[in-house]
Amino acid sequence: MALSSTTTANGASRFAAGRSRDIVCLGRLAVDLYAQQVGARLEDVASFAKYLGGSSANIAFGCARLGLDSSMLARVGNDHMGRFLTETLTKEGCDVSHVRVDHERLTALVLLGLKDRDTFPLIFYRENCADMAVDEADFDEAYIASSKALLITGTHFSTVQVNRASRRALEYARRNDVRTVLDIDYRPVLWGLTGKADGETRFIANESVSAHIQGILPLFDLVIGTEEEFRIAGGKDSLIESLAQVRTVTPATLVVKRGPLGCQIIEGDVPASIDDAPIHGGVEVDVLNVLGAGDAFASGFLSGWLRDEPLEACARAANASGALVVSRHGCAPAMPTPAELDYFLREAKADPARMRRPDRDATLARLHRVTPARLARNEVLGFAFDHRNQFFELAQQTGAEPARISKLKSLFVEAVKQTEEALGLQGKIAVLIDDRYGQDALNEATGRGWWIGRPVELPGSVPLVFDHGRSVGTTLTSWPREHVVKCLVQYHPDEPIEQRLEQEAQLRSLYDAVQESGHELLLEVIPPKHLPAGPDIVFRALKRLYNIGIYPEWWKLEPMDASQWQAVDALIHERDPYCRGVVLLGLSAPVDQMIEGFRSAAQSTTCKGFTVGRTIFHEPSHAWLAGQIDDDEVIARVRRTFETLIQSWRESRATGGSGGTANAASSRQVHQEQAA
Repeated sequence: MALSSTTTANGASRFAAGRSRDIVCLGRLAVDLYAQQVGARLEDVASFAKYLGGSSANIAFGCARLGLDSSMLARVGNDHMGRFLTETLTKEGCDVSHVRVDHERLTALVLLGLKDRDTFPLIFYRENCADMAVDEADFDEAYIASSKALLITGTHFSTVQVNRASRRALEYARRNDVRTVLDIDYRPVLWGLTGKADGETRFIANESVSAHIQGILPLFDLVIGTEEEFRIAGGKDSLIESLAQVRTVTPATLVVKRGPLGCQIIEGDVPASIDDAPIHGGVEVDVLNVLGAGDAFASGFLSGWLRDEPLEACARAANASGALVVSRHGCAPAMPTPAELDYFLREAKADPARMRRPDRDATLARLHRVTPARLARNEVLGFAFDHRNQFFELAQQTGAEPARISKLKSLFVEAVKQTEEALGLQGKIAVLIDDRYGQDALNEATGRGWWIGRPVELPGSVPLVFDHGRSVGTTLTSWPREHVVKCLVQYHPDEPIEQRLEQEAQLRSLYDAVQESGHELLLEVIPPKHLPAGPDIVFRALKRLYNIGIYPEWWKLEPMDASQWQAVDALIHERDPYCRGVVLLGLSAPVDQMIEGFRSAAQSTTCKGFTVGRTIFHEPSHAWLAGQIDDDEVIARVRRTFETLIQSWRESRATGGSGGTANAASSRQVHQEQAA
């Protein structure tokens, strides 16, 4: 549903009522590969970060992130990069129903470097690319008419094919009272005015391009551009002369982006001097990367404009959005959320000097991490077989070669897959898998949409030591982003001070590493049994970690009684409302004991499920490694216990913890197998 509109100062909305979409964005949709080595020549860059790109796509993405119902109109190739783009837009909440798959062309690609504050070499790989093949047949009038506004960027008037499609979209828009927006988005290389590798040049005067743009300007209600872009639109040497020429062909509202100065909005006559136009001041920040800042500006402006907010408020959101993106790496992933904008504007007003480096503000960084749309995980039904020492011991006990553990863990993935299919658990399945014995299993599990936890701790280490060395951030560089970093720490708030500080330092380095890598973090906190126990030990441990600034997305905790759950819930809601939740661990407890733990957690608002290990795998693993059962039987036994726990968990939640033992027959069978 489209966001409800407020009214403008004169009481009338800018937009037709009853539209199901806020904005349709037509134009470039490409993959951006951003250099990760800042300061290097593009020739010397060693690695790149992959982001969604293309001006129109960035704006569609940014509008969705700011809460608008945006839709993308473009094409992608029938390739991996095209699927990446559509999946990225979908995850952000942008409609991709009109992103067509082109089976003849590849998805567009851009390489970008960050040499210094003023030098951003980039190469467009757009020869006969998919998004430049958008055709009139890719959309109909009803689609365009479903929106409050249509945005098109300048590149999609640069060839006969896209010019024809864009004009047809404008024809539908004008006929159906859809407001029209032009982001001039002038790239000389895309108009064939520079060498093919010269994507960095931002302005070349050209009479033919100016005439072409002036031919489409009468079709727009809102025009956004930089000083250079309005100069190409007007075809004059000075900005004010170009704006005057633009005004002769269109009554549109003109928004002139002035970089750190902010922007100027001209609704009526163009003044004699640009200085006579009111300036809507921006927030000055230190620049890392200006690429994409204009797209962020447009997204911010439209987020207010499409809600019928005053132009001053639109400019404020636009300037702040652009300022945040220039301080960050990339464009689309750097786009702010409403929570970020509110915080940034408030803090910049209170302390402008401090917010010159928004990239150094911890609160802002956290908001940027946790407030964008994320895949919901309201139920986590997990099988944990990331254990390493325990499987090695099983192999020793049975005389099996340790190499067989790898196959065993792959069989567990097959068991989980069968359970998912049999019970219809898509989006709810979780696994914990290590990379020492389980790399093949990890590879098989990845890409299925499962919640995948992967350990980093050296098993049994106290104080905490990381399995692959102290530089845990280096370890994470090779991990798929969907893997959740799981760290078990034997932590007690009353342990010896030297040990506690060492453990906390390790956890802090891990927390900093995942902030940089983008992985979610699961902290499994188990208080050592040789230290004093008490009903508040887990609560105090979590409180201490929050106090030192560690906010994991997930906690993994032992079963507790209802009063302890109540205290933990209250702590998490107070300290970290963005926490994804808690999952229960098993510690090889019998099935009946695990079910009792489920009942105690039934009223918890933060406990989302379980990730149980030895309770599920120990008995069938021993039998399989000893050659007593075959592959099918180990899968069957694992499934029986796992599915018993799933049903018990669900029944305990449904009854609020007061119900009887779920699936009693299966529970008895599992118990008998374990006893055997």
